[in-house]
Amino acid sequence: MCAGEPALEARGLGMRYRGGWALKDCSFRLPAGRICGLVGPNGAGKTTLLSIAAQVLEPTQGTLSLFGAAPDSVDSERTAFLAQEKPLFRRFTVAETLQLGRELNPAWDQRAAENIVRAGDVPFDSKISTLSGGQRTRVALALALGKRPDLLLLDEPLSNLDPVARKELTGTVLAEAAERGTTVLMSTHVLAELENVCDYLVVLSDGGVRLAGDVDELMSVHTMVTGTKEGEGLSASLSHHTIVESRISGRQFTALIRPQGPATGPWETDSPSMEELLLAYLRSPDAPLLITPTAQVQDQAYNTRTVAA
Repeated sequence: MCAGEPALEARGLGMRYRGGWALKDCSFRLPAGRICGLVGPNGAGKTTLLSIAAQVLEPTQGTLSLFGAAPDSVDSERTAFLAQEKPLFRRFTVAETLQLGRELNPAWDQRAAENIVRAGDVPFDSKISTLSGGQRTRVALALALGKRPDLLLLDEPLSNLDPVARKELTGTVLAEAAERGTTVLMSTHVLAELENVCDYLVVLSDGGVRLAGDVDELMSVHTMVTGTKEGEGLSASLSHHTIVESRISGRQFTALIRPQGPATGPWETDSPSMEELLLAYLRSPDAPLLITPTAQVQDQAYNTRTVAA
């Protein structure tokens, strides 16, 4: 991998099924070493994007590269994909499952894989078919992390775990990623959990990228405004700002804006939380898209407003 080469780059990526496009003109880059939250409503294309990156699907149009190369030319041990279904051989025991991982992956870390299993008190002699959903998730995650991948692709990985187990396994993923500089691309619907986990975000809507980039940059260019409405709508003083979303309750309004100059006026301003930012974009699919410079592909031709603009 060349210095500065992104871990993943999509250029005009599209995937069409019989029912229509799951992804269309999807373009962004994910720098190496980042923990990226992949967010979007059901049907936005998150699973399709992860499946293309994992070579499970072949795109209809466009390209996707990993570490500057086509996915099929990248050593398979450099990536690991944990799908929603957590596919495992049900007749294997836990020990046999880890043994398979050891035999198939030259860089396998048996100790790391076993520690993840032991932390959940999962019996090594139990067959996969007898495990609970949470236990199967733990074994599947042990397989993925045991590979010591450079890129870890996670599709709703912890959806069937209780809050305590979710927090513990999230900490495990972060610790492993920090130790090895692993890039993580993780889809999730639990927005509140992203706040202290991700340093990068990609939001998909209708198969395209609506928001992407470094969390600090994205947060710094948004402001939450609360005030009293004028007539039937927002204060006219807000009209020269970019309004992502506005909501009216009684005589009050709340708006997430991208200020075009000082955001002063007869209202209160505050910094949004990550959850507020994401919810605003998810509820407003027609909001002007925002892709920060680190997330833009070099020849990105379509018109976007960047943080630098």
